[in-house]
Amino acid sequence: MQSLRFDELFACLSAAPLSRSDLARLREWIDSIRDPAECLALIETAAAGRPCPHCACARLHRCGFASGLQRHRCLGCRRSFNALTGTPLARLRKRECWLPYIQCLLESRTVRDAALVTGVHCTTSFRWRHRFAPAAARDRPAALSGIVEADETYRLESQKGSRNLTRPPRKRGGAARRRGIGREHDCLLVARDRVGTTLDFHTGRGPVTAAQLHVCLQPVLPSDGLLISDGAAAYARFAAGAGFTHESINVRAGRRARGAIHIQKWLAC
Repeated sequence: MQSLRFDELFACLSAAPLSRSDLARLREWIDSIRDPAECLALIETAAAGRPCPHCACARLHRCGFASGLQRHRCLGCRRSFNALTGTPLARLRKRECWLPYIQCLLESRTVRDAALVTGVHCTTSFRWRHRFAPAAARDRPAALSGIVEADETYRLESQKGSRNLTRPPRKRGGAARRRGIGREHDCLLVARDRVGTTLDFHTGRGPVTAAQLHVCLQPVLPSDGLLISDGAAAYARFAAGAGFTHESINVRAGRRARGAIHIQKWLAC
């Protein structure tokens, strides 16, 4: 059978009427073509200008290549290193799977599901989860800009893995002893601006307070921006005390928006 050149194959695909399922299969096949050089190029770009990870000396010279990465030798301590030395990715293999695995983390896939998608073993997926997740948590934006939407969500506190429980154990997650939001719930505060920059905070147990908002939000909110929240009184007290412009939406009354005043961007995250 005579093989087709890419130009001929591309012409056939352009002329063929492709259904939605055909396009989905084609995208899936293209996504499965992983080039390790793409990941290595991103790593080298991110590490450009980095000092020696052993002694922080900036005087370096190139010292050959190893595993596709440029090695450097420090003129201070005379030790060699590459862009991955001293990072959570050091000594990890299967670099062609790193970018798809990071995408699985962004999509909140389980350990087993991520292993199936990237083609690695479940044990490898578990180890990578503990390498990649802390590094992603440290990569946080410094501040928000413009219009900022803030809201909180609550989860029943969990002591899974703790050797010293402060309460009787619950079966399969269990339920709170009292109705509503109380000291048995952890508060997770999320703030997002209109360009999609997002920050999250664990404020503690129980309903969020103005003091907790002052600690979490004041360092990251723009002084000339607008804070939009639901009708919780803590936001109004915080904005009045900190001098921020504030608008609230009475979500409980069924009001979702007043023109550009809404928290729909936060609900999309």
